[in-house]
Amino acid sequence: MPGIDACLQEAMSLPGARGAAIVDWTSGLALGTAGESPNGDHEATAAETAELARAAAEYTAFAPDTPAPDAPGEEAAGQGPPDHAAPDHAAPGHGAPGRDAADKRPPVEDLIVTTRVGYHVLCFVETTFDSSVFLHLWLDRDTGNLALARLRLRQLAERLVLA
Repeated sequence: MPGIDACLQEAMSLPGARGAAIVDWTSGLALGTAGESPNGDHEATAAETAELARAAAEYTAFAPDTPAPDAPGEEAAGQGPPDHAAPDHAAPGHGAPGRDAADKRPPVEDLIVTTRVGYHVLCFVETTFDSSVFLHLWLDRDTGNLALARLRLRQLAERLVLA
């Protein structure tokens, strides 16, 4: 199981990889970086991508907290009546509706941002503790393979060991 440096090295071996980072999305700090940064500053890039990750993880438009019921009139699995739902400001994974308290997984698997010259893939890392970490890979649009990058980042995220 790779640690941070090995994970970043493997991410940088992907075709078209220009830069990679492991970022804590609650603080905006880079836990590790490799390669280039789109704006020349890895810390600024980490803070900016953390804002995007935080928005995707917290806004219900991107990851509704309550799964859709199976049939009209049915309640979502494990849900009580609507008046027992947690308030709208509940943090993801911390008592929010539709999320088991033991479920510490981020509500979003990954994000893909397409620019004119490249792709940014943010892959959330699931851990046994309250995870707020994601992998960020910046790919060249002409030489990168977005599908391969997404699959490989998911594999790296599943094997990553944070110590």
